[in-house]
Amino acid sequence: MKLQLIRNATLKLDYAGRTVLIDPYFAPKHSLPSFANLSENPVVELPVSIDEILDGVELVIVSHLHSDHFDDVAKEHLAKDLPIFCQPGDEGEIRAAGFTDVTPLADRATWQGLTLTRREGSHGLGPVVELMGSVMGFTLEAEGEPSIYWAGDTVLYPPVADVIAGTSPDIIVTHSCGARWDGDLIVMDAQETVAVCEASGDAVVVATHMEALDHATISRRDLREAAEARGISATKLRIPVDGEVLILDRPSE
Repeated sequence: MKLQLIRNATLKLDYAGRTVLIDPYFAPKHSLPSFANLSENPVVELPVSIDEILDGVELVIVSHLHSDHFDDVAKEHLAKDLPIFCQPGDEGEIRAAGFTDVTPLADRATWQGLTLTRREGSHGLGPVVELMGSVMGFTLEAEGEPSIYWAGDTVLYPPVADVIAGTSPDIIVTHSCGARWDGDLIVMDAQETVAVCEASGDAVVVATHMEALDHATISRRDLREAAEARGISATKLRIPVDGEVLILDRPSE
């Protein structure tokens, strides 16, 4: 399979002969408000053109409706008849934006040979969760392809650990920038990402959602240094830069 990090959480996957776009966030640099009073967002431009990102896309997955995961620019550019999977409760707003093929992923669904399974996530712990709202992760599987656990905007907490232990995914995608809201951690930081690596057996961990927003507290360099301090190799923990393409197979292959 081929995984391209676009920017932030936005990924483009070539998987089992299909092209999937996850959490499209196309806003130009500094066109949206700050989250931490440090800079307008996003803090970097897209690494490639929107036309290039959308080339070949057949399916879109939207994990939740925060502006850095599904923004107005993406809504404008995506074809309105593209199939979209989302978390239950978000389908009405997506349909109201003109999209005609929207399916809430309540549990498990199949599409063109791909199997998607919704996974729980917690956008922080404690009272901040009410402010952040609900989110989802998902598992993606297809015959002949490595299984993917896309954890999404979540901290490391028991349901995430249970998915890793219970499903033994080949690839785990984490959001690892250590973003904070009023001081509360709302996605994984370096320590939690390292813990995922240590708990994940032979899986390859791909850390994303980094160096794109002003409330991030962990850089790619910070994460690499934390991983190296625990003996985690660069082949075990991949930290792609924006626009980078990774070719990933099952660890045994």
